[in-house]
Amino acid sequence: MTNALQFGFETGLATDVGCRREINEDSLLARPDLGLWVVADGMGGHAAGDFASQTIVRYLDTVGCAVSPEDLVARTMERLHRANDVIRARSAELGGSTIGATVVIVLAHGPAFSCIWAGDSRVYLHRAGQLVQQTRDHTEVNALLAAGTISETEAENWPRKNVITRAVGVDDTVKCDQIQGQLQSGDVLLLCSDGLTEHMKDHEIAQCLAALPPQQACDELIRETLARGAKDNVTVVALRCTQAPIGEVDALDEDVLDDLA
Repeated sequence: MTNALQFGFETGLATDVGCRREINEDSLLARPDLGLWVVADGMGGHAAGDFASQTIVRYLDTVGCAVSPEDLVARTMERLHRANDVIRARSAELGGSTIGATVVIVLAHGPAFSCIWAGDSRVYLHRAGQLVQQTRDHTEVNALLAAGTISETEAENWPRKNVITRAVGVDDTVKCDQIQGQLQSGDVLLLCSDGLTEHMKDHEIAQCLAALPPQQACDELIRETLARGAKDNVTVVALRCTQAPIGEVDALDEDVLDDLA
């Protein structure tokens, strides 16, 4: 049987309310034992945005042990749909006000990984010295850019730059995008809310991930964002992929078989 975790993962994580907000509406989850990492960024204010992001994390924490990459994706989407229903019910209780959360998810099973997202939180892959954004922001300005309606220069100062076009909890069904790829030893994946990318450029993120192990990198990214004024909550999760020792893989295989028994 192919083991779900052929790679080992060193994970770092950090979150902060920022310099201007009173409530941290971001939530995060790191379950390397399940091949699951999540950042959710709530919207809707206190008792709404934080509820939305926490609900997403709570449901995703129950995905359990998957038997294939496809099974892991299916389990994840099923939990997202359940979280979506709960968030919409909460919105109805609050008089129909729009609440929800952006979400980015990294899934790993064997050598395969997937990114699932809705909104403008991001996943980056740092590999062989290069940082590549894996997600595509679901924002009004990005849609205008893609359509050729505005230029890159105009996008930088667009008045509705932060208006998102997708989030969990705002529609009857969850609308996510997905990509798949293959892991390599030494890969570093970074999940972050837009509170990070509001202040940090891609090349600065790359330098940090290249120079520091995951937890130190997360701490440094938060520290620098706070030093630059942190207009929003800021959350980062980093995972470094390493080849798992053969003995560890064998032991994990037995654990998976026990779970399926």
